[in-house]
Amino acid sequence: MGTEALPLRPSADELLEALGHAVIATDTQGTVLAWNGAAEQLYGWPAAEAVGRDITEVTVPDLSRQAAAEIMTALREGRPWSGGFPVRNRSGEVLHALVTDSGVYRDGELIAIVGASLNLGEAVRHLMERSSDAAVLVDEHHLVSYASPAVANLFGWPVAEVIGAPITDRIHPEDHQTFEELLVADASRAERVGELRVRTHGDWSWVEVAVTDLYALPGPHAQVCNIRRSERLARLEERERILETVHSEVLQDLFAAALELDRALAHAAPSSAARIHGARDAVSRAMRTLREVVKP
Repeated sequence: MGTEALPLRPSADELLEALGHAVIATDTQGTVLAWNGAAEQLYGWPAAEAVGRDITEVTVPDLSRQAAAEIMTALREGRPWSGGFPVRNRSGEVLHALVTDSGVYRDGELIAIVGASLNLGEAVRHLMERSSDAAVLVDEHHLVSYASPAVANLFGWPVAEVIGAPITDRIHPEDHQTFEELLVADASRAERVGELRVRTHGDWSWVEVAVTDLYALPGPHAQVCNIRRSERLARLEERERILETVHSEVLQDLFAAALELDRALAHAAPSSAARIHGARDAVSRAMRTLREVVKP
């Protein structure tokens, strides 16, 4: 009777390399123990250089240190952690990642941590780029980890300058509070919409911003901001501009008319003076009305 060949079983390393997610294992002190190929691509560190380093040196930007401590606390308590987490690649670029961290336990004691992550900006890029709106992905610190090409087309913002910078740098200071209110999670609304001003080509323009929570998990949040020009406020702004121009021009014309009437009055015969006085009074009333009532 022939001996049947045993099925080939993939090794743990082969399984780790086959995953599309970046997978990193560390000990409880944060020293990297394992680093797969996807982690090399996402973070830019070859496994040979990453293994043995402290995880904070190779993936954790300063703004994520507090969140990293909270994750470790949850894992020590036996709870896995999943959520949005700003990470840093080798070149220093900050990316927004979707991370799941799980503890490895022996006899109830945490002995290692395994984390799987993916670039959230890349994951949603194709959806964002199909929109005619400008779309940015921001974290809880307002840092942009992804910006669609429409930010350049609509507002003249170079994509490379937007990514990694706070979106609030491009929002009018008086509208920061409005933006903060849009970011507040509201279980009754999946999307929050508001109007505010952003800098465009050295000036301020009114836009409509729709904020959507990318996920509702514990930990740092990521939100998508869809930005489009506010046609309603743009029309109001144009009407105000026209009113201001008309206001100024009419006042100038009335002032010129008043001067001419004053000159005419100085040389008018007594029979004409009363009529000129009446016209002069009418011009004065019109000027007061423009100044006090019809203000731009």
